[in-house]
Amino acid sequence: MEYKKKGKIMFQGTASNVGKSTIAIGVCRILTNDGYNVIPFKSQNMSIQSKKDSNGKEMGVAQVLQAQACNKEAFSYMNPILLKPCGNHISEVIVNGESVGKMSSEEYRDYKPSLVPKLREIFEKIEKENEIVVIEGAGSPAEINMNSLDLSNMEMAKISGSPVILIADIDRGGVFASIVGTLFLLGKDSKKVKGIIINKFRGNKKYFEDGVKMLEDIVKIPVLGVIPFMDINLEEEDGAGGKDLSSFFSSQEEKEREFDKLEQHLRKNINIEKLYSIIFNGS
Repeated sequence: MEYKKKGKIMFQGTASNVGKSTIAIGVCRILTNDGYNVIPFKSQNMSIQSKKDSNGKEMGVAQVLQAQACNKEAFSYMNPILLKPCGNHISEVIVNGESVGKMSSEEYRDYKPSLVPKLREIFEKIEKENEIVVIEGAGSPAEINMNSLDLSNMEMAKISGSPVILIADIDRGGVFASIVGTLFLLGKDSKKVKGIIINKFRGNKKYFEDGVKMLEDIVKIPVLGVIPFMDINLEEEDGAGGKDLSSFFSSQEEKEREFDKLEQHLRKNINIEKLYSIIFNGS
C-alpha cells in the first residue's frame, strides 16, 4: 500500500551515547500510537552486539527495539549496513543482513561508494510502503576528517531528503558548545537541522529557560524539548552507557511497559506539534 501522506525525521547527535536510539524508540512509539504506519531505519551501524531477524539475517539491536515500538517485526533492511569490529582496524561487514567478509578500514573505504545505490533503493522502498520513516544517525555528523566517507548522518539525510533533529547530552557538560560547534562544523549542511533536543537534564527546568532562549538566539533553530534524565531499562548496542546486557528483561510485557513509560516521558517534554510539523512539512 502506498500512502498519500508521507513524512520522515532523522535524529543525529552531537556525540555517541547522547540518546539518539532511545529518543528514536520513544518517537516511534508516539507516532505509532497516534495511528501512523511507522518504520525505523539506520543506514550504517557499528556494534559488537547484534540480533537476527526471522530470516536469520543480522541487524543492530536498536532497530529491533524501534521496530517493536512500532508494533512491527524487525527485519535487516531496517539496518542495511552493520559493522562488527574484530580488532586491529578490521571489521566484519554485514550488508542486508549477510556477511560480505572482513575488511580493513582502507578496504571498507574503497567499498563504501558501492553501497550508496543500495541504501537509496532500500530507503525508497520502505518510504513507499510506510507513512513515516524514523531515521537514526550514528556518532556525530561533525567528524570533519571522515565526512567525505559518511553514510550514517548527513549523507543519509541527503539520500532520504529528511529533516534532522540534533540531540545533545547535557549530563556530560558543555551542551551549548557541543550544539553550536556541531552546527558550525556542519557548514551548509546545518540548514538541514530543523530542531534541537537537549537530553538527560537534571534539576529544575525553569532555571534553564534563559539558557534555551540564549541558544535559540545564537543558532536560530528551535529547541523542541529539554528531556529530564530517565533510567530506561532498554538494551544497549555497544555498552557505551555501562549497562550489563545480561540484566535486561526477558518478557515482551516488561519491554512494552518500558516503551510506554518512555512514550509518556517524551510526550511531556517534547513539543509534539512542532515535531509533526517538521516530519510532514520539513519545518
